Amino acid sequence: MSDKTILVIGTYDTKDDELSFLANMIREQGGQVVTMDVSVLGDPSKPCNFAKHDVASEGGSSIQAAIDSGDENKAMQIMAKGASLLAARLHREGRFDGMIVLGGTMGTDLALDVASALPLGVPKYIVSTVSFSPLIPAERLAADTQMILWAGGLYGLNSVCKASLSQAAGAVLGAARAVQLPDPNKPLIGMMSLGTSALKYVIPLKPALEERGFEVAVFHATGMGGRAFESLAAQGAFACVFDFCTQELGNHVNGSNISAGADRLTNAGANGTPQIVAPGCYDLVDVVGWQPIADKWDKHLKHAHNRLLTSIVLEAAETKLVAQAHVYRLAHAKGPVEIILPTHGLGEWDREGADLHNPDGLAAFLAELEASLPDNIQAHRLACHINDAEFSDKALEVFDGWCADGTVVS
Repeated sequence: MSDKTILVIGTYDTKDDELSFLANMIREQGGQVVTMDVSVLGDPSKPCNFAKHDVASEGGSSIQAAIDSGDENKAMQIMAKGASLLAARLHREGRFDGMIVLGGTMGTDLALDVASALPLGVPKYIVSTVSFSPLIPAERLAADTQMILWAGGLYGLNSVCKASLSQAAGAVLGAARAVQLPDPNKPLIGMMSLGTSALKYVIPLKPALEERGFEVAVFHATGMGGRAFESLAAQGAFACVFDFCTQELGNHVNGSNISAGADRLTNAGANGTPQIVAPGCYDLVDVVGWQPIADKWDKHLKHAHNRLLTSIVLEAAETKLVAQAHVYRLAHAKGPVEIILPTHGLGEWDREGADLHNPDGLAAFLAELEASLPDNIQAHRLACHINDAEFSDKALEVFDGWCADGTVVS
């Protein structure tokens, strides 16, 4: 008995054998398949459920327009737009339960757009020759995208690529069968943090918010966590955000490749979602621990968190740029914003007497931020540390001022 339907997307003119193998593996495991061709020049050996002409038309264009563009990048962007809109519509109509796309760099570029067009909880698998590659920027990844490296399969089937394709087929069908979709009836709060060795406010806040009838999702501020948070904020998934670790913004300002993207600290505001903000670990720039550290950081305090990640402590003048980045992004918010500013430190390692205590940096950061705060932001300066009870109590006080009968009033 077939139970779940998987949308299989790819360029059937050049990858017919691989896509057909993938589809057959899904069918052999009891799943159903809907196929979508995103080719431009050629045709599949057998008709797909949704032809390339359907795809281009959905995006308001045509295959002829893609050909006439004379540029493979422009042509594939026409197909990416159409595939994204078509996949989103088909999902709203209940036509499939999970999606899988196979491709090289061109197909992966398209796949990232399609994955971002689908809601959280819809299995999204990308089989790609550049999976896990630095070619893929964080801001292109949907919150729950899954990838597997398409090894040895660029030109035709063999035992190596079949191993990858068969795993991918089982993974997407298994995910479609097993997934527990988010409850749309329970209001969700998005919270940013690091591990409790650095930031401890999650410990009192999560149960307190759950007692108030809210679900709390805590995202790890190490680049990809912030990307997932921003992706969901852009979809309007949160009733309110507790954005208490903005460390990834400092990464972005200082050119670290551990980035959540240029839109960090923007999407909740763009949707009018109420925001309570605190600049947790604002003065840390994370770099890849196993790579050589740039010379510009030679004289800075450093913390080797593990073999993967090293944190650099910004000096006072450098923290001003991070403060300006906070203000610029929050100034454009369409909903209420309140920012809490503890004056005794914004990370456990930044307490008086701790290894990374940075009083000059904090003073410079706060002075720059407070001097330029726009009228839409209400600031609360607290004589405490971010991990002290006074901070969590203030956050709940602000939240309770917005909250009525289990909903957040913006």
